[in-house]
Amino acid sequence: MATLGDIGVSAAINILSALIFLLAFAILRLQPLNDRVYFPKWYLKGLRNDPLQSGGFVNKVVNLDWRAYIRFLNWVPDALTMPELELIDHAGLDSAVYLRIYLLGLKIFVPITLLAFSVLVPVNWTNSTLAKSGFTYSNIDKLSISNLPVGSQRFWAHIIMAYASTVWTCYALQKEYATVAAMRLQFLASEKRRPDQFTVLVRNVPPDTDESVSECVENFFMVNHTDHYITNQVVYNANKLAKLVKEKNSKQNWLDYYHLKYSRDQSKRPMMKTHFLGLCGNKVDAINYQTAEVERLAKEIAEERERVKNDPKSIMPAAFVSFKTRWGAAVCAQTQQSRNPTLWLTDWAPEPRDVYWKNLAIPYVYLTIRRLIIGVAFFFLTFFFMIPITFVQTLASIEGIRKRVPFLKVIIDIPFIKSFIQGFLPGIALKIFLIVLPTILMLMSKFEGWESISALERRSASKYYIFNFVNVFLGSIIAGAAFDQLNTFIHQSANEIPKTIGVAIPIKATFFITYIMVDGWAGIAGEILRLKPLIIFHLKNFFLVKTERDREKAMDPGSIDFNTGEPQIQLYFLLGLAYTVVTPFLLPFILVFFGLAYLVFRHQIINVYNQKYESGAAFWPDVHGRIIFALVFSQLSLLGLLSTKRAAQSAPFLIALPVLTISFHFFCKGRYEPAFTRYPLQEARRKDSLERAKESNLNLKDYLQNAYLHPVFKGDDEDDDEELESNSGVLVPTKRNQSRGNTPAPSRMSANSSNSFS
Repeated sequence: MATLGDIGVSAAINILSALIFLLAFAILRLQPLNDRVYFPKWYLKGLRNDPLQSGGFVNKVVNLDWRAYIRFLNWVPDALTMPELELIDHAGLDSAVYLRIYLLGLKIFVPITLLAFSVLVPVNWTNSTLAKSGFTYSNIDKLSISNLPVGSQRFWAHIIMAYASTVWTCYALQKEYATVAAMRLQFLASEKRRPDQFTVLVRNVPPDTDESVSECVENFFMVNHTDHYITNQVVYNANKLAKLVKEKNSKQNWLDYYHLKYSRDQSKRPMMKTHFLGLCGNKVDAINYQTAEVERLAKEIAEERERVKNDPKSIMPAAFVSFKTRWGAAVCAQTQQSRNPTLWLTDWAPEPRDVYWKNLAIPYVYLTIRRLIIGVAFFFLTFFFMIPITFVQTLASIEGIRKRVPFLKVIIDIPFIKSFIQGFLPGIALKIFLIVLPTILMLMSKFEGWESISALERRSASKYYIFNFVNVFLGSIIAGAAFDQLNTFIHQSANEIPKTIGVAIPIKATFFITYIMVDGWAGIAGEILRLKPLIIFHLKNFFLVKTERDREKAMDPGSIDFNTGEPQIQLYFLLGLAYTVVTPFLLPFILVFFGLAYLVFRHQIINVYNQKYESGAAFWPDVHGRIIFALVFSQLSLLGLLSTKRAAQSAPFLIALPVLTISFHFFCKGRYEPAFTRYPLQEARRKDSLERAKESNLNLKDYLQNAYLHPVFKGDDEDDDEELESNSGVLVPTKRNQSRGNTPAPSRMSANSSNSFS
């Protein structure tokens, strides 16, 4: 059982690690050689000059201005001073609202922490129940609810605290939901024109033996959306073509590398082996071999491109349909199109850069089956991961291991080693186990068939949160409690087991404190150092970079990993709310995390991250729902804990809390969630009217025709583009009737747009 000394050792290690990371960052960011690593966003915007382009050789590598080192902490106020409106314009609404999750954590837990330490800590500390119980405990546990005697009247203080924390949390959530909803609507009203505002994704287009998919789509929408339909782009199954293009780009990169290597030393031609990552096989001339590979792939790409264009089997029963107005797109996206509700399914199209093209080739009828398979697979993944989680928890119970493994006693009894193992090792071990998890969950979400990157990340985040709740939270409590109290379980009657569990649950707070310090303190400080991107950039810069364009490609700004970042934040909300009444001593560690994370990620969003897409904060309903879930769980767990304490008179007063909290959730869902799932027709009409007044001569067809073609076709010339089925520069005849309008030439991938309705 970790003691205050163990926690102190862990705190010292993690605080020292965090300070080293922050100090290293503050110095490395000043060096001209690292400028593109720590300020890539400004280079992408064209607002920062490369210091390597001027000055002497030494000045290009090392900052010799001693005054800069005096001001090495200036990054802190710089990160905090940018106004939120400017931040939205600079980084997007997704990034600004993501930061508000950290602020929400501070808004919720600062008052709760002050109240808990003022009321509950004195109530818990002034008892001696644990000392008389015979259970394993530490001084930290004396600050928890476990230190109150069975049937004590002091439980009324905890019930009052539960009501106070619930009321305050719901108040903060309601204010934040209203604010974010208003920010989203304002963002949609003020943003520039984008293709996804005029486009819907239509799936499950019914087959017709007399018409192609494009003709069928055009005929349907010209009849049913006569005044608003403008064009369509059918979806191609170009996954094989995309693989060939990716392989060709990889070979081209190697060819560039070998050319560069040869240009530096022309006395010897570079050589390579042809099999398994160049480790085995025949040794050949690298330049000649890679040149031949690039030429071979270029020929295969041309053949595959022609096959996709001309093969009807490569055309999927889906299309991106664009309209003349936002109002027309909103009506189509938010209404049922036919008598059969399983046909002509419409939804807002993701922005072009947000489209996950591989999944568009999945037939719609397969999606339900795929999601059922992943649901079963995710259940087993979550269940069997309990095995390593249980092993990790044994590390947090070192005294129990010492009793069962006597030969380790000599090593374990060394005070520093004991403190290190119990205060630091469990948290870092759990962190390592979770490293590969996001990749697995993202692959699962891709298999499910979601059509946009933002949807993939939100679904993956949901799985990650469930996994964290079951394994990291419940698994840590149940497995750890069972191990700590195994001997007690064996030697006591069955009706005493609930009492033992009730005492053991708050005792696990010490493990979560160590986890918070490892993941939320040192881990967050390590985020700002960007050690991996720093090393990769300099390796690329040394071996591959020969032009300014190459140097820009070598930069890796990254983006907010919503699929991992948001569930991790939610784990801290869960821990804070679950332990607010049970063990208030944990709350200051939560506050340090939220404060440090807000500072670090604000800096990263301003200077580093280049967001892959813009969803207009569409993820906020998920954030709100998970905090509500954490709140309800904390209320139910407290109710169960008090029932083991025989607080018969006070416990029933907690029954109303989950009911009230869930009612509050449904109120917020009905009042604010439509702003994140629908686009008001009133707003669409107003935006269209303003645009017509300002740009009366706008040719919207030309604007939209180059938005939703698969990116692997963007290398085609215009003549080839005109042959694609989805669009044509002339009238498109149908077997049923003559089309009422023209469809434009096929489009190329739009590079600059963002999705508001995902």
